[in-house]
Amino acid sequence: MTPESVILIGQEAIKVTALVATPILGSALAVGLLVGMFQAATQIQEATLSFIPKLAIMAATLLIGGAWMLNLIVNFTRRLFENIPALIS
Repeated sequence: MTPESVILIGQEAIKVTALVATPILGSALAVGLLVGMFQAATQIQEATLSFIPKLAIMAATLLIGGAWMLNLIVNFTRRLFENIPALIS
């Protein structure tokens, strides 16, 4: 196993992680920004007000894109396991 192959596997793992996390974090960021703007406009400074909408949008994002995310992770893991013999020699 060469250092280059380790770096390539690490890069691919980071890429898959970013692809899986981006929709969830992006939707939570957008909802948090909207709730923050609402709180600033109405001067309601309740910390728990932003929690429920963020939780709901993250759950909705997982329901909508969960199959794609799981497929991406499974494909990466399958490729990694299939390449173990080539990586050892």
